[in-house]
Amino acid sequence: MLLDSLRTQLDSLSKSERKVALAVLKNPKLAVAENITALARNAQVSEPTVVRFCRTIGYDGWQEFKLKLAQALALALPGANESPAQDDLAADLVNKICSRSINTLLDLRNNLPSEAIQRALDILAVSNKIEFYGQGSSGMVAADAQHKFFRSGVPTVAYSDPHIHSISATLLQKGDTVVAISQRGNSAALLRSVQLARRMQADVIALTPSGSPLAEMATVLVPIDLSFNTDPYTPISARLAHLVVIDILAVGLALKRGPEFRSKMQNAQKALQKYDLQFDSFFR
Repeated sequence: MLLDSLRTQLDSLSKSERKVALAVLKNPKLAVAENITALARNAQVSEPTVVRFCRTIGYDGWQEFKLKLAQALALALPGANESPAQDDLAADLVNKICSRSINTLLDLRNNLPSEAIQRALDILAVSNKIEFYGQGSSGMVAADAQHKFFRSGVPTVAYSDPHIHSISATLLQKGDTVVAISQRGNSAALLRSVQLARRMQADVIALTPSGSPLAEMATVLVPIDLSFNTDPYTPISARLAHLVVIDILAVGLALKRGPEFRSKMQNAQKALQKYDLQFDSFFR
């Protein structure tokens, strides 16, 4: 995810910082093996520029960035960057798809900022209503989020139709929260709905890439930085990352609401189990 984050942020970097990013992307292993002087020389910039680049993308300096880059490279599984091929055997598909998914989650664990998760939980914990907006494959993530969050005791709903979430956004008020989900963060329809929600003084938590238009409009950004290319299977990993973040937020909210809420969730689970038993007996 670190390298993916660099790719998504290239356009937002200054000209000299972009040179550093391109040098790292061209040969990340060399960037880890060498020191800051060598990287500055390869990028044809000064050492202070390298430090400024590291801070711009969210690190304290060169040493922290280098450590995170080394961790990302060390944990990467072989085959994760290989696209499925027409003549792949079943074993090849298992290796490539599973490795890609595992690498996505490892990157997510190592780079997802805990402070952003905490800020999002603080907002969700005091929300009067939570609405999830997403379109396409992100709409499926929104539906999954609503399924997990409705048991929180807070009124929740998910919208994937841009006309519907646009109308709903105008009915929000202060104390309500929108969780906007987008793999790219540049959907005009979603941005319009988020803009309307902010105008109504609702908070917006965005699950989207850093530096995207949606990220700029959010009250809280939970950055999910993944690379995009012509490979039609890339969104599989992107959707997996979004689903895991939704799980983190749902579990975090349940814990913040305390033991009384946990008791209510257990009662709901018992009711569901009882229903399942009755349903099974119907077919006996």
